[in-house]
Amino acid sequence: MLNMNLPSRLIFIRLFIAAVVTGLLLAPQSSSAADSEGDADRITKWQMLWEQPGDERSIEQVEALGDESWLTVHAGRKYPNAPDGVTSAWLRIELPELPQMRSAIYMEKLLAKNIQVFVNHKLVYEHSRVYPYYLNQLIVPIESDEAGASVFLHIRSATERLGLQESIAIGEYQHLLKKFMNNGIFDVILGSSLILIGLFMSVSVVLFNRSLFPEWNSLSIIIISIGFMLIAYSPFLHSNYSQYGRIVYYSFDVASSVLLPSLFYFFEKVFGKGPRGLIRIFRILHTYLAFVFLGCMLCGIWLPKVYDIYLLFGTPLFALSFICSIVVLVIFLIQFCRQSNKDAIILTSGFSLFAFIGVGEMVWYFINSRNYQFFYWKVGVILFIISLIVILVRKVTENYRQMIKYSKQLEIFNNELQRSEKIEMISQLAASVAHEVRNPLQVTRGFLQLLGDRAAPDKNKTYMNLAISELDRASEIITDFLTFAKPGVDLTTYLNLSEEIHQIKAIVMPLISMQGGVLRVQVQEHIYIRGNSSKLKQALINMIKNSIEALGENGQISIRAERLDHSNKILICIEDNGEGIEPEDLKRLGEPYYSKKTKGTGLGLMVTYRIIEAMQGEITYESEKGRGTKAYISIPAAMESADAIS
Repeated sequence: MLNMNLPSRLIFIRLFIAAVVTGLLLAPQSSSAADSEGDADRITKWQMLWEQPGDERSIEQVEALGDESWLTVHAGRKYPNAPDGVTSAWLRIELPELPQMRSAIYMEKLLAKNIQVFVNHKLVYEHSRVYPYYLNQLIVPIESDEAGASVFLHIRSATERLGLQESIAIGEYQHLLKKFMNNGIFDVILGSSLILIGLFMSVSVVLFNRSLFPEWNSLSIIIISIGFMLIAYSPFLHSNYSQYGRIVYYSFDVASSVLLPSLFYFFEKVFGKGPRGLIRIFRILHTYLAFVFLGCMLCGIWLPKVYDIYLLFGTPLFALSFICSIVVLVIFLIQFCRQSNKDAIILTSGFSLFAFIGVGEMVWYFINSRNYQFFYWKVGVILFIISLIVILVRKVTENYRQMIKYSKQLEIFNNELQRSEKIEMISQLAASVAHEVRNPLQVTRGFLQLLGDRAAPDKNKTYMNLAISELDRASEIITDFLTFAKPGVDLTTYLNLSEEIHQIKAIVMPLISMQGGVLRVQVQEHIYIRGNSSKLKQALINMIKNSIEALGENGQISIRAERLDHSNKILICIEDNGEGIEPEDLKRLGEPYYSKKTKGTGLGLMVTYRIIEAMQGEITYESEKGRGTKAYISIPAAMESADAIS
């Protein structure tokens, strides 16, 4: 049993409702119903005479026949089948009284290849086709003095598809002419629209990712093929532009031959080759059949016997392959639906309605000895195309989302690359310069101290102390360079984070007190990390000092540390209620030489990032201007327990 969740059922229900509404809009009027205003009446009974091969009769001979020679036919009842070998017949229609001055009779579904119409012994209409399209609509003007007369139709066909399928409308000529001109025009408009959509899609494919070319092009061919089939099957062009009828008729064969290979190709690209490669096998099979059909059709243009063979065997073979393909695709789609494949659910909804209508009309066509006129398959076609377009739009949307995702990742990678390049540059600079600069600084500091002890005036001592202070600051910068170049966490051990943070508390408490702030520490007991104690202290003290410098009145700093339940991580949070950081500044934290302090170099926080990264950790910031800042440090937890460490 098909397993569909609620959204899937809603998709199917919506498509089913669309099918019902579309069917009501497209449904033809019943032949027994009265025509719209302007029609006077309908003729629902006429006589028919089958002509045996070689026993053709003239109009004079037919008019001389008595009523016993004719077979009465009623509209809406079972239509009589032509006897074996019979390919021509006569129809006799008795005209009623004509209330209009200029009247006409209108036959909407007359099956024949050649037609002759006689009124009062005179030939008033004659039409012959050189291609096997048998559906005709016919309008015959009737003069007022012809009321009560008989209209005789001589119809001929190459097959048993012969006769009048619906009742005959009789009424005012202009109204029936308008109906005659408009019959089937909706199919032409719909088919032309689909062709234009397909052509637009085939042109616009250059705007999409190359990976979508196969699906997009195959869908374009499917839509164009269905558009040509709709136009070719409509009686509009055959009745009003008979000079193009042969081209239109053969376009149906070409489109129907191309449709199934394109359909299976689309399925293959969307869902893969299928179990045991059956979708691919059917696609190849239909491709070969398409070449065979098209070859027979082309040969039949010059060799009519070849085309007769093609009509005899090609149509049943196409119908059989169509039904088998529908069954196979439905089975595959049901399997994909059971896997909760949304594309399969959408396609199954549209395709199932199309398959149900198409197979039903195909079966009914053969039950009625090929005298049934296909109509409702258009509803299934529209819904099926909608489902195909929805799937492709979903795929385009998904590709767009992936592109956005990859763009963001690429931006992150570029930022990381730039940061890595800066870090590498500073590391090389630190390694080459730090040791050479540090030694002269220490010597200079020593001599300044000696000179300071001997300097008598207080003013000179002040200068000496200032110089020594600046040298110490320069030495700290050099130390930061050395730490950055080599974080020094190679010599690691298991650290009790609670003990480390309480030691840090003792170090920074005097600084916080001098700033008039309060420090709160909340650390979970018995959580351990692996790292270097001195470097961890250096990193945390750098971050805490930044919070201290941001404090105002009633400043508060809190340090929390806990092990996360859902992952093997330990989270350290340093929060303050200081001045906060602007969003554009927040993004640049940790960049070399970036600092908002007057005497800051930006190396302190950069060294902190370097130390935490060396411990496989991560630093993130949250801040709001005027509300404070939160710094989160995530570090992998050590697996050893407290007993093992002790």
